[in-house]
Amino acid sequence: MNTTSGDLANPTTWQDIGGDFSNCTDAEVSLKTLYLPVMYSLIFLVGFPGNVIAICVYSFKMRPWKSSTIIMLNLALTDLLYLTSLPFLIHYYANGEHWIFGGFLCKFIRFGFHFNLYSSILFLTCFSAFRYMVIVHPMKFFHVRRKRWTAVACAVIWVISLAAVTPINFLISSREEQNRSLCLDFTSSENLGAIRWYNWLLTSLAFFLPLVTVTLCYALIISALATGPQTRASHKQKARRLAIILLVVFYMSFLPFHLFRVARVELQLCPVSCHVEKQIHAIYIISRPLAALNTWGNLLLYVVMGDNFQQAILSLSWCKRSKCIQPRGSSNYVNKSEITLRV
Repeated sequence: MNTTSGDLANPTTWQDIGGDFSNCTDAEVSLKTLYLPVMYSLIFLVGFPGNVIAICVYSFKMRPWKSSTIIMLNLALTDLLYLTSLPFLIHYYANGEHWIFGGFLCKFIRFGFHFNLYSSILFLTCFSAFRYMVIVHPMKFFHVRRKRWTAVACAVIWVISLAAVTPINFLISSREEQNRSLCLDFTSSENLGAIRWYNWLLTSLAFFLPLVTVTLCYALIISALATGPQTRASHKQKARRLAIILLVVFYMSFLPFHLFRVARVELQLCPVSCHVEKQIHAIYIISRPLAALNTWGNLLLYVVMGDNFQQAILSLSWCKRSKCIQPRGSSNYVNKSEITLRV
């Protein structure tokens, strides 16, 4: 696209050629300056206090810890780390993609998004695998319910997530353009050849493999519960609710983001019409906050998992009203015996 000096003086023109935008696209400007700040603001306003409360509940009101508690606490921690980065992205996109926080924070914030994404995916996969082993093969994998094995699994997930996402620090780029400091998205950075292969590797091993694992785990869990006459109807219903939440998070939140991220990168390396590239880029932008909405799904997961979490929330409310003097007869709610279906 030929650009004259007169065109460069037009703000609309430099928005078309700068930042994450392709030379032939301009419809995505409103998505980035309006849609992304609004969506990220909503996710932050709900997710940040929700995860703070969840961490407090798991840390102080859910003792003694169980395997599920340890996994959910780690999940809430990684969600909170990501949510603290959202105000920076809100400011960036609301101000027309002008980054004022320096190159280090640019890489750190972009890294934080992907680190949270794949940590959440792996923690949810670990949770699903634990439930499968405990429900479908309770005697064979009885030792897995020990807390030390869960702690080891969580530590391994942190290490794997860090190793998988670290290359992003070398692929994310920032630059000065048209009096703006740009903090480019992963798919819009330079060196698309390396980004292409890394994107395929990350998507295949860190998303599609967990997606298949989670789907199989819950299909086998539901099948086992359906053929188990000894299982209570309430337990079956709870297992189905958990399965629905986990599968919705994977298929409605994570899947669109990964599919259109792959398409976005591939189309930049293939000769396609501007119209097709514009449509894929727009859908990819829409899918980015959807991936972050897993923080809302995780909050719902904490509530659905069991009555203890809900009772702990009520206990926190009681503490505020009565300065943490427990109501009579409610001191032992945390120590109620776990049902066998709970990890």
